Amino acid sequence: MKGRIVVVMGGPSSEREVSIATGNGVMRALERLGYEVRSLDFDARFVDALREFAPELVFNALHGPGGEDGTIQGILEWMGMPYTGSDVRGCALAMDKHLTKKLLSAEGLPTPAWDTFDFEGGTLPLLPGSLNLPLVVKPRNEGSSTGVRIVHTHEEWSRAMIELSEARSSILAEEFIAGREFSCGVLFEQALPVVEILPQGHEFYTFDAKYAAGGSRHEVPAQIDSDLSQRLQMLALSTHRLIGLRDYSRTDIIVTREGRPYILEINALPGLTPASLLPEECAASGVAYDELIARLVRAALDRGRTLVDVG
Repeated sequence: MKGRIVVVMGGPSSEREVSIATGNGVMRALERLGYEVRSLDFDARFVDALREFAPELVFNALHGPGGEDGTIQGILEWMGMPYTGSDVRGCALAMDKHLTKKLLSAEGLPTPAWDTFDFEGGTLPLLPGSLNLPLVVKPRNEGSSTGVRIVHTHEEWSRAMIELSEARSSILAEEFIAGREFSCGVLFEQALPVVEILPQGHEFYTFDAKYAAGGSRHEVPAQIDSDLSQRLQMLALSTHRLIGLRDYSRTDIIVTREGRPYILEINALPGLTPASLLPEECAASGVAYDELIARLVRAALDRGRTLVDVG
């Protein structure tokens, strides 16, 4: 055996099942690569179980709050445990859609106009006068299109506010941009081939479109001209660097009929399930799934050795 690795998956977020799918795929790859692997849930027993197993590395297969927002990264930093993916600050920024868009806007990178609202005052927010219908309404700090909906009327806005206020404290309302949906991953400072997302039977790339069988079709590399492809790759790499991410990420972009791109959001820990976009992009660039996992592990182990040398 090469060494011990813990794959942390599950967790308390609404993306628990997606995380488990990612984690199971990662575990199978690590076993094929010759590692001794154990899975751990991210719950109250996590720290004690991690100390008991004493791995060389934690592979972070969590998605959503707790795993993708800097929480587990802070715990692992405190424990001195190497882990895959971006650090505390990068994850926290990427998970907060409002802060991400503020940084994009400040850097002159294109992103749809938006506003934020919270439910803490006990009253539901009114339709913003600064934005015109239709609007995309989404939770401020969740991924996988959880809770995202397109609002076309005042009545739909009111219903969305009631539904979202039941489980969330803050939302983001964003100008709806009609166009083609694309995504572009970054792997170790290299932009991957662009993929076009073609939802099947869905208005946009919803949670079900992402993960249900037949919910979407992916074209990778996307059937677009090289100039647009290079521009989308540049935007993905620029966003990755701006947010301060490392190892890998995936940026979602929509392109209007006129060819103008808008950055929607960046994913610090994109899914690694069989239906996920990043592994498909890697495969299109000649990096098979097991090699992708091996590279992520090597990078994290190298960081761990650097910490030991410095210490």
